[in-house]
Amino acid sequence: MSRWNIAAAQYAAQHPSVDSHVKHHLRFIDEAARQQCQLLVFPELSLTGPGEADLPAPPDDLQLSPLLHAAQAYNITVIAGLTLVHQGQRQKGLALFTPHLDTVLRYPQGSGASLIPGDKQLTIIDTQSETPNLDPQATLFTSCQAVGDNRWRQSISTLQRFAHKYAIAVLMANARSGSALWDEKGQLIVRADKGELLLTGSLGRQGWQGDIIPLG
Repeated sequence: MSRWNIAAAQYAAQHPSVDSHVKHHLRFIDEAARQQCQLLVFPELSLTGPGEADLPAPPDDLQLSPLLHAAQAYNITVIAGLTLVHQGQRQKGLALFTPHLDTVLRYPQGSGASLIPGDKQLTIIDTQSETPNLDPQATLFTSCQAVGDNRWRQSISTLQRFAHKYAIAVLMANARSGSALWDEKGQLIVRADKGELLLTGSLGRQGWQGDIIPLG
């Protein structure tokens, strides 16, 4: 089988505008492309930040167009966090940038998303469900988070159990620290400490291998 290279962007920046966040995202995409990654996952609300009292307004497609162009130029799929408006209310969501489409796809964040290598869409998953709607062909479950130490410990325990129970690799992109990758047996492959970096995973004949790439 050919190798499948993925990465979590451990992204901590809090910029004053979406345009500044987009520029920062492009740095990570450039590095992921140098690492020959086919998939890059950012943390929760990475494109907007969490806001002050309320969630920020959703960015429009024009603001996000540099990320779509980068995904197409580098042939890389990118999942980033943003806000959505649903029934008049702002909520956390995901943006999917894929080289196969000329539009940005937006999804509610849910508990995470599953995907099949080379596919053009995400399946949003509720990990609390007794029967999550995992596609049997899905190879990876992604989780975009921005949690501190206490919630981080709970999250990694939940994700490790999920990987083992459903025999699917899990990639967690967390803001600031603690991003991680588990294989389909629930074994930890690689976990990051603090700082801005790429946590990479590569799936080949011998299974998953992981690495940490600091962003200078």
